[in-house]
Amino acid sequence: MSASPTAPNPTAPRPYDGLDKLYIAGAWRDGGSGEQAQDVNPYNQDVLATHVLADRADVDDAYAAAERAQRAWAAAAPAERAGVLRRAVDLFDARHDELVAWCQRESGSIRAKAEFEVGAARNITEEAASFPYRMHGDIFASDTPHKENRVYRQPLGVVGVISPWNFPMNLSNRSVATALGCGNAVVLKPASDTPVTGGLLLAKIFEEAGLPAGLLSVLIGRGGEIGDYFVEHPVPKLITFTGSTAVGRGIGAKTAGGKHIKRVALELGGNCPLVVLDDADVARAVDIAIIGRFLHQGQICMSTNRIIVDASLVDEFTERFVDRAANLVCGDPLDPKTDIGPIINDAQLTGLLSKIERAQQQGAETLLGAEPDGLVLPPTVFGSVNPTWDIALQESFGPLAPIIAAHGEDEALKFANMSEYGLSSAVVGGDVERATAFALKIDAGMTHVNDMTVADEQHVPFGGEKDSGLGRFNGHWILEEMTRTHWTSIQHAPHPYPF
Repeated sequence: MSASPTAPNPTAPRPYDGLDKLYIAGAWRDGGSGEQAQDVNPYNQDVLATHVLADRADVDDAYAAAERAQRAWAAAAPAERAGVLRRAVDLFDARHDELVAWCQRESGSIRAKAEFEVGAARNITEEAASFPYRMHGDIFASDTPHKENRVYRQPLGVVGVISPWNFPMNLSNRSVATALGCGNAVVLKPASDTPVTGGLLLAKIFEEAGLPAGLLSVLIGRGGEIGDYFVEHPVPKLITFTGSTAVGRGIGAKTAGGKHIKRVALELGGNCPLVVLDDADVARAVDIAIIGRFLHQGQICMSTNRIIVDASLVDEFTERFVDRAANLVCGDPLDPKTDIGPIINDAQLTGLLSKIERAQQQGAETLLGAEPDGLVLPPTVFGSVNPTWDIALQESFGPLAPIIAAHGEDEALKFANMSEYGLSSAVVGGDVERATAFALKIDAGMTHVNDMTVADEQHVPFGGEKDSGLGRFNGHWILEEMTRTHWTSIQHAPHPYPF
Protein backbone atom coordinates (compact mmCIF):
# COMPACT_ATOMS: atom_id res chain seq x y z
CA MET A 1 0.00 0.00 0.00
CA SER A 2 1.70 3.16 -1.16
CA ALA A 3 0.85 6.78 -0.50
CA SER A 4 1.96 9.85 -2.38
CA PRO A 5 3.74 12.53 -0.36
CA THR A 6 1.81 15.71 0.30
CA ALA A 7 3.27 18.86 -1.25
CA PRO A 8 4.73 21.28 1.34
CA ASN A 9 2.30 23.90 2.55
CA PRO A 10 3.83 27.35 1.92
CA THR A 11 1.63 28.89 4.64
CA ALA A 12 2.49 26.31 7.31
CA PRO A 13 3.71 27.78 10.61
CA ARG A 14 7.33 27.48 11.70
CA PRO A 15 7.92 24.00 13.14
CA TYR A 16 7.70 23.58 16.88
CA ASP A 17 10.98 23.81 18.78
CA GLY A 18 11.89 23.00 22.37
CA LEU A 19 10.87 19.35 21.97
CA ASP A 20 13.94 18.30 23.95
CA LYS A 21 12.24 19.54 27.15
CA LEU A 22 9.44 18.11 29.26
CA TYR A 23 6.24 20.09 29.85
CA ILE A 24 5.60 20.15 33.59
CA ALA A 25 3.12 22.41 35.39
CA GLY A 26 3.07 24.91 32.52
CA ALA A 27 6.86 25.14 32.06
CA TRP A 28 9.19 23.60 29.47
CA ARG A 29 12.09 22.19 31.46
CA ASP A 30 14.25 19.18 32.17
CA GLY A 31 13.10 16.44 34.49
CA GLY A 32 14.58 16.19 37.93
CA SER A 33 16.14 12.73 37.71
CA GLY A 34 19.30 13.88 35.96
CA GLU A 35 19.14 10.78 33.73
CA GLN A 36 19.13 11.31 29.98
CA ALA A 37 17.33 9.23 27.35
CA GLN A 38 17.60 9.45 23.59
CA ASP A 39 14.58 9.39 21.31
CA VAL A 40 15.66 7.62 18.11
CA ASN A 41 14.31 6.94 14.65
CA PRO A 42 13.77 3.14 14.55
CA TYR A 43 14.68 2.92 10.86
CA ASN A 44 18.11 4.58 10.86
CA GLN A 45 18.77 5.19 14.58
CA ASP A 46 19.09 8.96 14.12
CA VAL A 47 18.71 10.78 17.43
CA LEU A 48 15.56 12.90 17.26
CA ALA A 49 15.73 14.40 20.76
CA THR A 50 17.44 13.87 24.10
CA HIS A 51 15.43 14.28 27.30
CA VAL A 52 16.34 14.57 30.95
CA LEU A 53 13.82 12.25 32.57
CA ALA A 54 11.25 13.02 35.26
CA ASP A 55 11.41 11.86 38.86
CA ARG A 56 8.80 11.55 41.61
CA ALA A 57 9.06 15.22 42.53
CA ASP A 58 8.07 16.07 38.95
CA VAL A 59 5.03 13.79 39.30
CA ASP A 60 4.06 15.71 42.45
CA ASP A 61 4.54 19.05 40.69
CA ALA A 62 2.46 18.01 37.70
CA TYR A 63 -0.43 16.64 39.72
CA ALA A 64 -0.44 19.61 42.11
CA ALA A 65 -0.56 22.09 39.23
CA ALA A 66 -3.29 20.07 37.53
CA GLU A 67 -5.39 20.01 40.70
CA ARG A 68 -5.08 23.79 41.10
CA ALA A 69 -5.79 24.64 37.47
CA GLN A 70 -8.70 22.22 37.11
CA ARG A 71 -11.02 24.10 39.46
CA ALA A 72 -11.06 27.25 37.33
CA TRP A 73 -11.21 25.21 34.12
CA ALA A 74 -14.27 23.29 35.31
CA ALA A 75 -15.96 26.58 36.24
CA ALA A 76 -15.17 28.18 32.87
CA ALA A 77 -17.98 28.80 30.40
CA PRO A 78 -18.53 25.99 27.89
CA ALA A 79 -17.57 28.38 25.09
CA GLU A 80 -14.16 28.92 26.67
CA ARG A 81 -13.33 25.23 26.94
CA ALA A 82 -14.77 24.47 23.51
CA GLY A 83 -12.85 27.38 22.03
CA VAL A 84 -9.50 25.98 23.14
CA LEU A 85 -10.32 22.61 21.61
CA ARG A 86 -11.54 24.14 18.36
CA ARG A 87 -8.31 26.13 18.08
CA ALA A 88 -6.42 22.89 18.67
CA VAL A 89 -8.33 21.36 15.74
CA ASP A 90 -7.23 24.28 13.56
CA LEU A 91 -3.62 23.67 14.63
CA PHE A 92 -3.86 19.99 13.73
CA ASP A 93 -4.89 21.16 10.26
CA ALA A 94 -2.27 23.90 9.96
CA ARG A 95 0.54 21.67 11.23
CA HIS A 96 -0.61 18.50 9.51
CA ASP A 97 2.58 17.89 7.52
CA GLU A 98 4.80 18.51 10.53
CA LEU A 99 2.82 16.07 12.67
CA VAL A 100 2.79 13.41 9.97
CA ALA A 101 6.56 13.71 9.51
CA TRP A 102 7.12 13.24 13.24
CA CYS A 103 4.94 10.12 13.26
CA GLN A 104 6.94 8.69 10.37
CA ARG A 105 10.34 9.38 11.92
CA GLU A 106 9.60 8.54 15.55
CA SER A 107 7.36 5.45 15.28
CA GLY A 108 8.41 4.10 11.86
CA SER A 109 5.04 4.80 10.28
CA ILE A 110 4.56 4.73 6.54
CA ARG A 111 2.84 7.84 5.19
CA ALA A 112 -0.65 6.28 5.01
CA LYS A 113 -0.54 5.15 8.65
CA ALA A 114 0.79 8.52 9.80
CA GLU A 115 -1.97 10.33 7.91
CA PHE A 116 -4.56 8.04 9.51
CA GLU A 117 -3.14 8.66 12.97
CA VAL A 118 -2.93 12.43 12.74
CA GLY A 119 -6.43 12.52 11.29
CA ALA A 120 -7.78 10.40 14.14
CA ALA A 121 -6.11 12.61 16.76
CA ARG A 122 -7.57 15.67 15.08
CA ASN A 123 -11.06 14.18 14.83
CA ILE A 124 -11.28 13.17 18.49
CA THR A 125 -10.33 16.75 19.38
CA GLU A 126 -13.20 18.00 17.24
CA GLU A 127 -15.54 15.53 18.97
CA ALA A 128 -14.27 16.65 22.39
CA ALA A 129 -14.98 20.29 21.51
CA SER A 130 -18.69 19.41 21.75
CA PHE A 131 -18.36 17.90 25.23
CA PRO A 132 -18.72 21.14 27.23
CA TYR A 133 -22.27 21.38 25.82
CA ARG A 134 -23.06 17.69 26.38
CA MET A 135 -22.60 17.54 30.17
CA HIS A 136 -26.28 16.78 30.63
CA GLY A 137 -28.00 16.24 33.97
CA ASP A 138 -31.40 14.83 34.91
CA ILE A 139 -34.31 15.61 37.20
CA PHE A 140 -36.18 12.71 38.82
CA ALA A 141 -39.45 12.60 40.72
CA SER A 142 -39.52 11.61 44.38
CA ASP A 143 -41.98 9.67 46.52
CA THR A 144 -41.26 12.14 49.32
CA PRO A 145 -43.63 15.12 49.15
CA HIS A 146 -42.04 18.39 48.04
CA LYS A 147 -38.70 16.76 47.22
CA GLU A 148 -36.81 17.27 43.96
CA ASN A 149 -34.02 14.93 42.76
CA ARG A 150 -31.36 16.45 40.53
CA VAL A 151 -28.49 14.48 38.99
CA TYR A 152 -25.61 16.67 37.89
CA ARG A 153 -22.80 15.55 35.61
CA GLN A 154 -19.45 16.91 36.74
CA PRO A 155 -15.77 16.51 35.80
CA LEU A 156 -13.79 13.93 37.74
CA GLY A 157 -10.94 16.35 38.47
CA VAL A 158 -7.51 15.14 37.32
CA VAL A 159 -6.95 12.28 34.87
CA GLY A 160 -3.69 10.35 34.53
CA VAL A 161 -2.99 9.04 31.02
CA ILE A 162 -0.45 6.35 30.10
CA SER A 163 -0.14 5.80 26.35
CA PRO A 164 1.71 3.33 24.05
CA TRP A 165 4.20 3.72 21.21
CA ASN A 166 2.30 2.20 18.30
CA PHE A 167 -0.33 4.92 17.68
CA PRO A 168 1.08 7.41 20.18
CA MET A 169 -0.50 10.66 19.07
CA ASN A 170 -4.00 9.28 18.70
CA LEU A 171 -3.95 6.95 21.70
CA SER A 172 -2.73 9.78 23.92
CA ASN A 173 -5.08 12.41 22.56
CA ARG A 174 -8.23 10.31 22.71
CA SER A 175 -7.88 10.62 26.50
CA VAL A 176 -6.23 14.07 26.69
CA ALA A 177 -8.68 15.98 24.48
CA THR A 178 -11.78 14.31 25.88
CA ALA A 179 -10.68 14.80 29.48
CA LEU A 180 -10.08 18.50 28.82
CA GLY A 181 -13.42 18.81 27.03
CA CYS A 182 -15.18 17.46 30.12
CA GLY A 183 -13.49 20.01 32.39
CA ASN A 184 -10.70 17.83 33.75
CA ALA A 185 -6.95 18.41 33.93
CA VAL A 186 -4.48 15.82 32.58
CA VAL A 187 -1.07 14.47 33.43
CA LEU A 188 0.26 12.37 30.54
CA LYS A 189 3.03 9.76 30.56
CA PRO A 190 3.78 8.77 26.94
CA ALA A 191 5.78 5.69 25.96
CA SER A 192 9.56 6.14 26.13
CA ASP A 193 9.90 5.15 22.44
CA THR A 194 7.57 7.95 21.29
CA PRO A 195 7.72 10.88 23.75
CA VAL A 196 7.33 13.56 21.08
CA THR A 197 4.36 12.26 19.08
CA GLY A 198 2.83 10.69 22.20
CA GLY A 199 3.04 13.80 24.35
CA LEU A 200 5.21 16.81 23.64
CA LEU A 201 3.59 17.72 20.32
CA LEU A 202 0.17 17.59 21.99
CA ALA A 203 1.46 19.88 24.73
CA LYS A 204 2.68 22.32 22.07
CA ILE A 205 -0.66 22.22 20.26
CA PHE A 206 -2.76 22.83 23.37
CA GLU A 207 -0.39 25.50 24.67
CA GLU A 208 -0.61 27.33 21.34
CA ALA A 209 -4.39 26.89 21.40
CA GLY A 210 -4.53 28.81 24.69
CA LEU A 211 -4.97 26.06 27.25
CA PRO A 212 -4.34 27.57 30.70
CA ALA A 213 -1.03 26.59 32.28
CA GLY A 214 -1.06 23.56 34.53
CA LEU A 215 -4.00 21.80 32.90
CA LEU A 216 -1.72 19.51 30.91
CA SER A 217 1.68 18.13 31.87
CA VAL A 218 3.79 15.60 29.95
CA LEU A 219 6.13 13.43 32.02
CA ILE A 220 8.81 11.38 30.27
CA GLY A 221 10.37 8.89 32.65
CA ARG A 222 11.29 5.31 33.37
CA GLY A 223 8.42 3.09 34.44
CA GLY A 224 10.60 1.78 37.25
CA GLU A 225 11.19 5.32 38.49
CA ILE A 226 7.78 6.96 38.22
CA GLY A 227 5.34 4.36 36.83
CA ASP A 228 3.79 2.99 40.02
CA TYR A 229 3.91 6.40 41.70
CA PHE A 230 2.10 7.95 38.72
CA VAL A 231 -0.75 5.42 39.09
CA GLU A 232 -0.95 5.28 42.90
CA HIS A 233 -0.71 9.05 43.46
CA PRO A 234 -3.64 10.42 45.49
CA VAL A 235 -4.58 13.19 43.03
CA PRO A 236 -5.82 11.46 39.83
CA LYS A 237 -9.38 10.14 39.94
CA LEU A 238 -9.04 8.11 36.73
CA ILE A 239 -6.13 6.34 35.07
CA THR A 240 -6.48 5.57 31.37
CA PHE A 241 -4.02 3.06 29.98
CA THR A 242 -3.42 1.56 26.56
CA GLY A 243 -0.92 -1.27 26.37
CA SER A 244 -0.32 -4.88 27.25
CA THR A 245 -2.75 -6.96 29.27
CA ALA A 246 -0.03 -7.86 31.77
CA VAL A 247 0.70 -4.22 32.58
CA GLY A 248 -3.00 -3.37 32.52
CA ARG A 249 -3.69 -6.04 35.15
CA GLY A 250 -1.05 -4.47 37.35
CA ILE A 251 -2.58 -1.03 36.97
CA GLY A 252 -6.01 -2.43 37.75
CA ALA A 253 -4.68 -4.06 40.91
CA LYS A 254 -2.96 -0.87 42.04
CA THR A 255 -6.04 1.30 41.48
CA ALA A 256 -8.45 -1.16 43.12
CA GLY A 257 -6.32 -2.53 45.93
CA GLY A 258 -4.05 0.38 46.72
CA LYS A 259 -4.37 3.14 49.26
CA HIS A 260 -6.35 5.34 46.87
CA ILE A 261 -9.14 3.58 44.95
CA LYS A 262 -9.76 5.17 41.56
CA ARG A 263 -11.37 4.48 38.23
CA VAL A 264 -9.57 2.87 35.30
CA ALA A 265 -10.15 2.73 31.55
CA LEU A 266 -8.01 -0.04 30.07
CA GLU A 267 -7.52 -0.81 26.39
CA LEU A 268 -5.28 -3.87 26.39
CA GLY A 269 -4.10 -6.67 24.12
CA GLY A 270 -5.83 -8.05 21.08
CA ASN A 271 -5.67 -11.29 19.13
CA CYS A 272 -8.03 -10.17 16.43
CA PRO A 273 -9.53 -12.78 14.07
CA LEU A 274 -10.50 -12.27 10.45
CA VAL A 275 -13.00 -14.92 9.36
CA VAL A 276 -13.47 -15.64 5.65
CA LEU A 277 -16.77 -17.47 5.08
CA ASP A 278 -17.37 -19.92 2.26
CA ASP A 279 -19.32 -17.40 0.14
CA ALA A 280 -16.66 -14.67 0.36
CA ASP A 281 -15.08 -12.98 -2.63
CA VAL A 282 -11.52 -14.29 -2.27
CA ALA A 283 -9.83 -11.33 -3.94
CA ARG A 284 -11.66 -8.93 -1.63
CA ALA A 285 -10.83 -11.07 1.39
CA VAL A 286 -7.13 -11.00 0.49
CA ASP A 287 -7.20 -7.20 0.13
CA ILE A 288 -8.76 -6.92 3.59
CA ALA A 289 -6.38 -9.43 5.17
CA ILE A 290 -3.23 -7.83 3.72
CA ILE A 291 -3.98 -4.34 5.01
CA GLY A 292 -5.44 -5.61 8.28
CA ARG A 293 -2.33 -7.67 9.05
CA PHE A 294 0.55 -5.60 7.69
CA LEU A 295 -0.49 -1.97 8.27
CA HIS A 296 2.17 -0.45 10.54
CA GLN A 297 4.07 -3.75 10.47
CA GLY A 298 1.22 -5.40 12.41
CA GLN A 299 2.05 -3.24 15.45
CA ILE A 300 -1.58 -2.33 16.14
CA CYS A 301 -3.82 -3.72 18.87
CA MET A 302 -6.59 -4.12 16.26
CA SER A 303 -4.32 -5.78 13.71
CA THR A 304 -5.54 -9.03 12.14
CA ASN A 305 -3.61 -11.55 14.21
CA ARG A 306 -5.35 -14.73 12.95
CA ILE A 307 -6.81 -15.41 9.50
CA ILE A 308 -9.48 -18.10 9.64
CA VAL A 309 -10.55 -19.25 6.18
CA ASP A 310 -13.23 -21.76 5.21
CA ALA A 311 -11.53 -24.94 4.01
CA SER A 312 -13.24 -24.70 0.62
CA LEU A 313 -11.41 -21.42 -0.07
CA VAL A 314 -8.20 -21.78 1.93
CA ASP A 315 -5.94 -22.96 -0.92
CA GLU A 316 -6.94 -20.16 -3.28
CA PHE A 317 -6.85 -17.58 -0.47
CA THR A 318 -3.42 -18.70 0.71
CA GLU A 319 -1.88 -18.61 -2.75
CA ARG A 320 -3.17 -15.09 -3.40
CA PHE A 321 -2.27 -13.86 0.08
CA VAL A 322 1.33 -15.12 -0.11
CA ASP A 323 1.76 -13.59 -3.56
CA ARG A 324 0.52 -10.20 -2.34
CA ALA A 325 2.59 -10.28 0.85
CA ALA A 326 5.74 -11.20 -1.11
CA ASN A 327 5.35 -8.06 -3.22
CA LEU A 328 5.03 -5.60 -0.34
CA VAL A 329 7.87 -3.09 -0.32
CA CYS A 330 9.95 -3.07 2.88
CA GLY A 331 12.25 -0.25 3.92
CA ASP A 332 12.38 3.43 4.82
CA PRO A 333 8.94 4.68 5.95
CA LEU A 334 9.76 8.11 4.49
CA ASP A 335 9.89 6.55 1.01
CA PRO A 336 6.36 6.80 -0.44
CA LYS A 337 6.76 3.37 -2.06
CA THR A 338 7.28 1.63 1.30
CA ASP A 339 4.56 -0.64 2.69
CA ILE A 340 6.46 -2.20 5.61
CA GLY A 341 8.64 -0.05 7.84
CA PRO A 342 10.73 -0.90 10.91
CA ILE A 343 9.79 -2.67 14.12
CA ILE A 344 9.91 -0.12 16.94
CA ASN A 345 12.97 -1.45 18.80
CA ASP A 346 15.38 -4.35 19.25
CA ALA A 347 13.43 -5.97 22.07
CA GLN A 348 10.27 -6.16 19.95
CA LEU A 349 12.20 -7.62 17.01
CA THR A 350 13.81 -10.26 19.23
CA GLY A 351 10.38 -11.25 20.52
CA LEU A 352 9.04 -11.63 16.99
CA LEU A 353 11.95 -13.79 15.90
CA SER A 354 11.28 -16.03 18.91
CA LYS A 355 7.63 -16.33 17.87
CA ILE A 356 8.67 -17.35 14.35
CA GLU A 357 10.98 -20.03 15.73
CA ARG A 358 8.27 -21.31 18.09
CA ALA A 359 5.71 -21.54 15.28
CA GLN A 360 8.12 -23.57 13.21
CA GLN A 361 8.88 -25.85 16.15
CA GLN A 362 5.15 -26.51 16.64
CA GLY A 363 4.73 -27.51 13.00
CA ALA A 364 3.61 -24.41 11.13
CA GLU A 365 4.57 -24.36 7.45
CA THR A 366 6.55 -21.21 6.62
CA LEU A 367 5.16 -20.08 3.28
CA LEU A 368 6.95 -16.73 3.22
CA GLY A 369 9.68 -15.16 5.30
CA ALA A 370 13.08 -13.49 5.25
CA GLU A 371 15.77 -12.29 7.60
CA PRO A 372 15.37 -8.79 9.06
CA ASP A 373 17.32 -5.87 7.60
CA GLY A 374 18.12 -3.84 10.67
CA LEU A 375 14.73 -3.47 12.37
CA VAL A 376 12.79 -4.05 9.13
CA LEU A 377 11.21 -7.52 9.27
CA PRO A 378 9.60 -8.67 6.00
CA PRO A 379 6.21 -10.41 6.18
CA THR A 380 6.17 -13.98 7.47
CA VAL A 381 3.21 -16.16 6.48
CA PHE A 382 2.42 -19.51 8.10
CA GLY A 383 0.13 -22.18 6.63
CA SER A 384 -1.37 -25.34 8.10
CA VAL A 385 -1.68 -23.62 11.47
CA ASN A 386 -3.41 -25.39 14.35
CA PRO A 387 -5.59 -22.89 16.28
CA THR A 388 -4.13 -24.15 19.57
CA TRP A 389 -0.54 -23.24 18.68
CA ASP A 390 1.15 -20.20 20.20
CA ILE A 391 1.22 -18.30 16.91
CA ALA A 392 -2.59 -18.43 16.92
CA LEU A 393 -3.26 -17.96 20.64
CA GLN A 394 -0.76 -15.20 21.37
CA GLU A 395 -0.76 -11.63 20.06
CA SER A 396 2.31 -11.30 17.85
CA PHE A 397 2.28 -7.49 17.35
CA GLY A 398 4.30 -7.78 14.17
CA PRO A 399 4.13 -8.81 10.49
CA LEU A 400 3.44 -12.50 11.18
CA ALA A 401 0.35 -14.01 9.53
CA PRO A 402 -1.00 -17.44 10.52
CA ILE A 403 -3.65 -18.92 8.20
CA ILE A 404 -6.07 -21.41 9.79
CA ALA A 405 -8.52 -23.61 7.86
CA ALA A 406 -12.04 -24.05 9.30
CA HIS A 407 -14.64 -26.57 8.19
CA GLY A 408 -17.88 -24.62 8.22
CA GLU A 409 -19.29 -21.73 10.23
CA ASP A 410 -19.46 -23.51 13.57
CA GLU A 411 -15.80 -24.40 13.53
CA ALA A 412 -14.84 -20.94 12.30
CA LEU A 413 -16.76 -19.36 15.19
CA LYS A 414 -15.15 -21.75 17.67
CA PHE A 415 -11.70 -20.79 16.39
CA ALA A 416 -12.54 -17.07 16.38
CA ASN A 417 -13.59 -17.20 20.05
CA MET A 418 -10.66 -19.42 21.04
CA SER A 419 -8.77 -16.57 22.67
CA GLU A 420 -8.50 -14.80 26.00
CA TYR A 421 -8.79 -11.52 24.08
CA GLY A 422 -11.81 -9.84 22.56
CA LEU A 423 -10.90 -6.49 21.04
CA SER A 424 -11.59 -6.19 17.31
CA SER A 425 -12.61 -8.78 14.70
CA ALA A 426 -13.84 -9.00 11.12
CA VAL A 427 -15.93 -11.24 8.87
CA VAL A 428 -15.85 -11.43 5.07
CA GLY A 429 -18.82 -12.96 3.28
CA GLY A 430 -21.00 -12.57 0.20
CA ASP A 431 -24.32 -12.59 2.09
CA VAL A 432 -24.05 -9.49 4.27
CA GLU A 433 -26.84 -10.46 6.66
CA ARG A 434 -25.38 -13.93 7.14
CA ALA A 435 -21.97 -12.39 7.83
CA THR A 436 -23.54 -9.91 10.25
CA ALA A 437 -25.32 -12.70 12.13
CA PHE A 438 -21.97 -14.46 12.41
CA ALA A 439 -20.29 -11.24 13.55
CA LEU A 440 -22.71 -10.86 16.47
CA LYS A 441 -21.63 -14.25 17.82
CA ILE A 442 -17.97 -13.23 18.08
CA ASP A 443 -17.02 -12.38 21.66
CA ALA A 444 -15.45 -9.00 20.95
CA GLY A 445 -16.08 -5.32 21.52
CA MET A 446 -15.91 -4.54 17.79
CA THR A 447 -16.60 -6.55 14.62
CA HIS A 448 -16.41 -5.28 11.04
CA VAL A 449 -18.21 -6.96 8.15
CA ASN A 450 -16.40 -6.94 4.80
CA ASP A 451 -13.74 -4.61 6.16
CA MET A 452 -10.48 -4.89 8.07
CA THR A 453 -10.12 -5.26 11.82
CA VAL A 454 -8.31 -1.90 12.07
CA ALA A 455 -10.95 0.81 12.43
CA ASP A 456 -11.55 3.81 14.66
CA GLU A 457 -14.14 6.58 14.46
CA GLN A 458 -14.41 9.31 17.05
CA HIS A 459 -18.17 9.01 17.64
CA VAL A 460 -18.57 5.22 18.08
CA PRO A 461 -17.46 3.06 21.04
CA PHE A 462 -13.94 1.67 21.01
CA GLY A 463 -13.04 -1.10 23.46
CA GLY A 464 -12.90 -4.81 24.06
CA GLU A 465 -14.15 -7.76 26.04
CA LYS A 466 -12.39 -10.40 28.15
CA ASP A 467 -8.68 -9.66 28.64
CA SER A 468 -8.78 -6.83 26.10
CA GLY A 469 -9.78 -4.31 28.72
CA LEU A 470 -12.42 -2.33 30.55
CA GLY A 471 -14.43 0.69 29.48
CA ARG A 472 -15.02 2.36 26.14
CA PHE A 473 -13.32 5.26 24.39
CA ASN A 474 -14.82 7.80 21.93
CA GLY A 475 -18.18 9.54 21.72
CA HIS A 476 -20.48 9.79 24.71
CA TRP A 477 -18.98 6.57 26.06
CA ILE A 478 -15.69 8.30 26.91
CA LEU A 479 -17.62 11.33 28.17
CA GLU A 480 -19.20 9.07 30.78
CA GLU A 481 -15.79 7.60 31.69
CA MET A 482 -14.39 11.12 32.21
CA THR A 483 -17.22 12.42 34.41
CA ARG A 484 -19.17 11.53 37.52
CA THR A 485 -22.81 11.88 38.46
CA HIS A 486 -23.72 13.81 41.59
CA TRP A 487 -27.21 13.25 43.00
CA THR A 488 -28.44 16.35 44.78
CA SER A 489 -31.89 16.28 46.38
CA ILE A 490 -33.76 19.38 47.45
CA GLN A 491 -36.49 19.29 50.10
CA HIS A 492 -38.66 22.29 49.28
CA ALA A 493 -40.92 22.05 52.36
CA PRO A 494 -40.47 20.48 55.80
CA HIS A 495 -41.65 16.91 56.27
CA PRO A 496 -41.89 14.77 59.42
CA TYR A 497 -38.96 12.55 60.50
CA PRO A 498 -39.38 9.40 62.66
CA PHE A 499 -37.49 10.95 65.62
